[in-house]
Amino acid sequence: MFHHSAHLLKLKLVMTKALKPFLLTMILIAPVILNAQRIVYSEPQRDDGRRTEFEIIGKISGNFLVFTNNRSDNNISIFDNDMKLQQRVNLDFLPDKIINTYFIPYPDFCYMIYEYQKKNIVHCAAVKIDGQAKKVGDLIELDTTQIGFAASNKIYTVISSDDKQKIMVFKINSKNSKNFLFTTFLYDAELQLLDRHRIGMPMEEKSETFTDFLLDNEGTLVFGKFLRNSGNDYVSKVSIATKAPTADNFSVKDLGTGDRLLDEIKLKIDNNNKIYILTGFYYKQKRGSIEGLYTVLWDKATDSKIKEMLAVFSDELRAVAKSSDGTVKMAFNDFFINQIIIKRDGGFLLVSESQYTTSRGGYFNRWDYMYGYNPFISPMDYYSYPYYSPWNRYGGYPNNAVRYHAENIMILSFDKSLNLEWSNVIPKSQYDDESENLISNHIMNTGGELHFLYNQYEHRNILLADQSISPEGKLTRYPTLKNLDRGYDFMPRYGKQVSGKQMVIPCLYKNYLCFAKIDF
Repeated sequence: MFHHSAHLLKLKLVMTKALKPFLLTMILIAPVILNAQRIVYSEPQRDDGRRTEFEIIGKISGNFLVFTNNRSDNNISIFDNDMKLQQRVNLDFLPDKIINTYFIPYPDFCYMIYEYQKKNIVHCAAVKIDGQAKKVGDLIELDTTQIGFAASNKIYTVISSDDKQKIMVFKINSKNSKNFLFTTFLYDAELQLLDRHRIGMPMEEKSETFTDFLLDNEGTLVFGKFLRNSGNDYVSKVSIATKAPTADNFSVKDLGTGDRLLDEIKLKIDNNNKIYILTGFYYKQKRGSIEGLYTVLWDKATDSKIKEMLAVFSDELRAVAKSSDGTVKMAFNDFFINQIIIKRDGGFLLVSESQYTTSRGGYFNRWDYMYGYNPFISPMDYYSYPYYSPWNRYGGYPNNAVRYHAENIMILSFDKSLNLEWSNVIPKSQYDDESENLISNHIMNTGGELHFLYNQYEHRNILLADQSISPEGKLTRYPTLKNLDRGYDFMPRYGKQVSGKQMVIPCLYKNYLCFAKIDF
């Protein structure tokens, strides 16, 4: 008995010593685990359903503001930190029918810039709104445009700089197909007019088009201009167009891409280094497979090319990135560039995702998808209709004949000299037969890592998954977020990061629209 007790005591001592570092580790990481996944939901509102148009405005004066539109009923819902509805404010100062709405949030207020039509006049107006969704000051009319009744009434585009100290409103008159007329209005953060210009943009051929329109922190308008061939399967003759704040003309410079066959061009501004990044996938032949990535660094100060790069995708990367039933050669044919993220050291991350559709009639290839069922709205469409309105994007109703797929995510990291530092792939497989609302992903940037949030099936339930990537390219799969088994279907692709550690994601609960806040 004595020997047995001594053995137990010795075992307890050994276990205590062994457990000490484990317990210390658990104590150290417990706050991280607890803080990484706090989710709270708003209560579904009776008037908000699948066809409600909405925009997550942001976090203003400590409240979370969300704009909803149901036909002529426009409201801003105010939620507290627990997503309890504090007030639903009807924006009764707005006209009955709004064409477009843009929100530019600041810590204590937001600007709402909107379009509406009276008879054959389209008006662009602005209003300042505080954290209680109250109108501050008078309504400001920014511009008017007379149109024919047969013309589209979506006229204006609104963009802001990364630091939100510059705002630009512009419109493009394309009546003369050989000379588009831009009218630009540049404002400061107090919405004081800094510059107004009417500038012609010569269009050499009908198939010329534009990339995204961006505004740098100094108020320079930047966009790409390119020629797409008659078959819509590749891009050539790429130029970069800029308009300085007080310039009365565009500077249009050829990138010198030569005979390279390029895919859709993406643009990003590096404000810290005053560099513009233009990038896109490239091919070796018409309707061939994607070979790699073409990138140009453009220096703002000298208005000239600093460096260009062709990054050929290796067979190893292709093998990891390809879908389960795909081939290595065609691994990237369904990838689209989602996002370019600027790094502090002057490099950047490029994030792309595999997306395609299938139907009873067969598979939609890349070119059918880009110009028919492309999940990414074309720049001209996006800037003329910026609502996050997933139910109205293709005519307003789900298409039961089409299956939407979103699969692997590829992340490439480049240094400031365009050298590839690392690459990684987040494997996933998603599909939906009704729409693409529940597929794809959203990125949450917490500073130390990027979190990729997306839906995944577990035991026939759709749960929100979280995988992160570190600055060194290391992937971390977090446990499935808690508090998800309550019947909420997340739409992460329409989420919005509202602070350094918080994001708001729209979701459906029994066909009613509501919103979830996640604290990291």
